[in-house]
Amino acid sequence: MSNEEITLTAGDAEVTVSPGNGGRVAGLRVGGLELLRQGQKFGCFPMVPWCGRIRDGRFRDGAAVHQMPLNSPPHAIHGTTRNGPWRTARAGGNEAVLTFDLGDPWPYPGRVTQIAELVEDSLTLTMSVETYGSSFPAQIGWHPWFNRNLGGEDVRLDFTAAWQEERGEDHLPTGRRIEPRPGPWDDCFGMPGGVDVTLTWPGQLELKVTSREEWAVVYDEQEAAVCVEPQTGPPNGLNTAPRLVTPLEPLEASTTWTWRRL
Repeated sequence: MSNEEITLTAGDAEVTVSPGNGGRVAGLRVGGLELLRQGQKFGCFPMVPWCGRIRDGRFRDGAAVHQMPLNSPPHAIHGTTRNGPWRTARAGGNEAVLTFDLGDPWPYPGRVTQIAELVEDSLTLTMSVETYGSSFPAQIGWHPWFNRNLGGEDVRLDFTAAWQEERGEDHLPTGRRIEPRPGPWDDCFGMPGGVDVTLTWPGQLELKVTSREEWAVVYDEQEAAVCVEPQTGPPNGLNTAPRLVTPLEPLEASTTWTWRRL
């Protein structure tokens, strides 16, 4: 794993990007406060070419059934790029552009591009998936681990969802949509007007996670951090709500995190 780190700065905000460690945003500091949980597996990693779990690691594309490695038995989870090295296409000042070439165990050749762009009060992450050949189903998402506590009170989460995906005992959506329930969560929510979740560290900072996409997984079952994961479809979405990458139309998504001091 390459130890290369890219540092982006704007105002009193500083972002660290680690291409060699899954193309993840390893740190986001605002006025000296580190908002992301630190550690090799944490920060914020891109989930691609799928998000969350695939049931039994299998997905169907037409008549073909493909088997992905069961990295979270009995399922496959979070795509194929979070532990691999990405390439730096361009970096400097307040922007970094990374790429990842899809290949084995993913059955389709293609390229993922991720752009991180920092301004004084926000970070925008944009990702696209292109095919080098045939069309294929895919998903895009991000998995940030936000620190639950920044030295004051614990973070508060606030969002309005149109529905919650009912979660089965296998942690996958059953296909039923239910009224949103109180946490703790490891659950997928539907937000047809776009993802809009506010994290508030009282007396310190407010951060809004937004995206044009309409799905977000919220995970707050761990003591150290909470996760707000905007994505282009629900868990197991390669089977239930696939988005198609074609030679003419890549799959693209973005998320913006905007903050203000309190």
